[in-house]
Formats: sequence, C-alpha cells, structure tokens
Amino acid sequence: MKRRGYRILPALAVLLAVLAGCGEKPAPIVEPTPTPAPSAAPAPAEFALVCYPDSSFHPLTGDNRTNLSLGGLLYEGLFALDSHFQPQPVLCREFTMSEDACVWSFTLRAQAAFSDGSPLSAQTAAACLNQARTSPLYAGRLSDVSTVRAEGERVVITLRAPNGNLPALLDVPICLGEGQRPLGTGPYRLSEEGDGLFLQARSDWWQGGTPPRDKIPLHPLRTADEMIQAFDTRLASLVSTDLTASNALGFSGSFETTDYPTSVMLFLGFNLRQGPCQDAVVRQALQRAADREAIVAGALSRHAQSAALPAAPGSPLYHEDLARELSFDLSAAAAVLEGGGWRTGEDGVLERGRERLELKLVISSGSAARSAVGELLAADLQRLGAAVTVCRLDWDDYLSALAQGEFDLYLGEVRMTADFNPAALLRPEGALNYGGYQDEEAQALLKAFQAASGQARSLAAKTLYRRLAEEPPLVALGFKNWSLLTQWRQISGLTPTQQNIFYQFADWTIVE
Repeated sequence: MKRRGYRILPALAVLLAVLAGCGEKPAPIVEPTPTPAPSAAPAPAEFALVCYPDSSFHPLTGDNRTNLSLGGLLYEGLFALDSHFQPQPVLCREFTMSEDACVWSFTLRAQAAFSDGSPLSAQTAAACLNQARTSPLYAGRLSDVSTVRAEGERVVITLRAPNGNLPALLDVPICLGEGQRPLGTGPYRLSEEGDGLFLQARSDWWQGGTPPRDKIPLHPLRTADEMIQAFDTRLASLVSTDLTASNALGFSGSFETTDYPTSVMLFLGFNLRQGPCQDAVVRQALQRAADREAIVAGALSRHAQSAALPAAPGSPLYHEDLARELSFDLSAAAAVLEGGGWRTGEDGVLERGRERLELKLVISSGSAARSAVGELLAADLQRLGAAVTVCRLDWDDYLSALAQGEFDLYLGEVRMTADFNPAALLRPEGALNYGGYQDEEAQALLKAFQAASGQARSLAAKTLYRRLAEEPPLVALGFKNWSLLTQWRQISGLTPTQQNIFYQFADWTIVE
C-alpha cells in the first residue's frame, strides 16, 4: 500500500505493549497528515542508504535494526517469505518432510557461493542454523528444533513437535565467518573505501542478473537524530520504520510511504479464571463488539489491517467467510448476551441475577494513542451494555497485572511466527496464555493444524478458528503494517516484506 506526500508528526502515541519475550517493544501511533504534492519534483538525489559503522552487521547476533535491515542485500536464507508470508525457495533447491512432519531434509543449491567465492556447504548452513537457535532474533521460532545436522549436500532438521510449514520459519540468514561483518551469499558485499563503507554489487552472484545499482554508498550514523537529518536532507534514499511504535522517529518534508504487512497481531485477551469472561457467551459477544475498522482508521492511521482471525489477512490461512461471521455487529453481540440470560438493569448495565457485566480493561500506558484505543474499545463495550474501567499501567505494572490475573480484559500485541502458530497463546503452559485458556478440543485441533501442510493446513486452520470462535481465548483486532519511507519520486517497484525491505530489489527502478 503506497501513500504519497506525507508529513509524519512526532510520535503521538503507542498502541499496545508487546508481550514479554515475543517481539518488539510497544509502539506509539504516529498520525500521518497529508501535505500537498510538490508542483515540481526535487532534483533526484544519489541513491544511498545509512548504517551504524561502529555496530555489528552480523545477521544473527547483531542488535542494530538499521544494520540488520541491510541484510536483505547481503545475506540469503534457505527460503524467503513473500508478501503473503509464503516461503519461496532460495538457497534450498528441494526438500522432503517425514510423514509425521517432524523430520525435514533440505537439499542446497550447488551453485550458491559466498562473496569471497567459498561454496555454500550443508555444514556451513547447519552451523548457521544451530547458531540461530541461540540467537535472540531467531531462538523463539526455532524452539521446537531438536537437532540440525549436515548430511552430504543436505541439511536435516528434526523437530520435537510436528510442523507442516517449517519452511516458513527458515528465512534465517546464512552467513560465513565470525566477527561483526560475516560473508553472505546475497547480491552485494560490504566493502570499505577510506573511512567509509559501501555496498558493492557482486558480478559473480550465483543468481546472476544486474542489480539496479552497482555501488551503494552507506551514510554513517551515530544517533537516531542523525537518521532523521540524513533522510530529511536527502542523504539517505529510504528508511524503514514502524509508524505505530513507541519510539517512532519524526520525519518531515515530502516523501512517499509504502506500507507492508507484518505478523504483529493486536488483540484483546480474556481472563478465563475469574470474572465475567469465564462465561463463553460473554466472550462470544465481545468478539462482535470490537469495531476493528475504527481502530485501524482512527487509532492506527491505517498502518494496520483489521483481522478477526489470528492470521494475517494476506495469508492463505485467513478465511474471509469465517471472519465475516465475527465482524463488528453490536446487535448480534446483544442477541448473544440475551440468549445467555443477560438483561439490561435499571442503570443500563447488563445483569444476570446478581452478576453485573463489569469489565476491567488493562492497557500499557505511555501515549495518547494507546489510551485512545482503550477508549474506543471501552466505548463499544459500553454501548453493548457493559460497565468498563480502563486501567492504564506502566510497562512493569502491566506485565505484573497480566501475570497475577488482575484484569478481565487486556490489550495485547505479539509478533507471531510466519507460520501463524498460536500455540503460545492457547496451550495451558503457553508463555502468553495469561488468561488461563484451557480447551481440550482446541488443543487437539491445534495439534492437527501444526502437523498439516499445504491445503490441508488451511482447512485445519479454519476448523481450529471456528472452535476458537465458540470458546474464545481472545479477540483478534488486526495486524500491523510497517512502512518504507522513500524520497519523492526516486524509487518505484518496491515490494518490501517484513523480513526483507529489499525483497525483489532487482525489479526496483531508481532515478538519480
């Protein structure tokens, strides 16, 4: 999705807190305000990127996001994810899966080589994947991996639990060498010239082809303020950002914004151990009481996609027909509650016997937008007939409230793996199962989903999601978009993805 001519104001607010250990920290919402398109385009600038030269470029152990984003030009994985989160083979030529989906064998491309000419070997790939298993960037997604070993030209991965879509987790960058700047098999290599760094296109790249630029200068940075200045003064051609993040930077001037989907889910979690949400009827009604489109349009400035299921709308796991059954409809929600014995009391709050529909909604504080999301949800629930108290807590107190079960509802955000496995949210022992969700039928369907592959996986997902609609553990609200900001009319043909903003870089058109 491309937007043109925006001026991004300094961060107005963050939406939700990222749950502990599951991805990036919370993110305030930044509201874009359109500015008039310039009557004449500025003179094209040199195509250049930015980096932090004193920080690591290692794709597995580095922690500098700007340097890691360059990895899409330097490194490749066994697979790459497209914009629909589907794995496309890169360094892997072919693969097989055991009947129980626990043993996978990947045959590598014989012609693939690193930027110093060293051939890609199964031993190198296996060593890199084993290193990724201990990396903060990739350990979570690879937690079910038992062993990774090389067998001839193949990499064999054995899992503790079946996964019929393991390739979706294997866009892990493969690199060679130690230190802060290991070698990769990608179309560029990192080079030095005097005191400066640049990306040099490889004439011997195993995939062949001609990239849009032979040499890409890297403008050095030391602080985030320098990032803003470099982009605003056209020393940098693009920057990648989460415009809904708590630490979103403020850029000014005329530029183009290309949004791309992520696996970061926004949701409303339930407390099933105590309070009104123990009742499945209440949870079913609340699924229909959240105006997802209003949240996306108002609080997130459309830097998200509404979603009623725990899978990104662009994924083949997302079933529109089922999502429509869960769409915002206060009348339908009220009918569900009425069927469950809830009646409107004298003060307008729903009652059932001596029980009143009083809900405590916990959110992580820190921004006006985060509060706005809570207020939007609270207003919808109040229109339904619930009495809602919004509790804004700082990050530590928020996590404590979740751990102690001191909530009826909580606003959450989690970066799901690209196979959209909801196990951490559903399993009784799941790290993110703060609400105490336990449903034997859902657990059985979850196992079937995890083991299924291809079309069978999509059908298994639909069966699982239907059960989750009957016994809801949460209400999916949407999936965030991240943004690639580019200089006005300098670049076209962009197809960024969550893992690689330079995805299909060879097809870009760059004007200088």
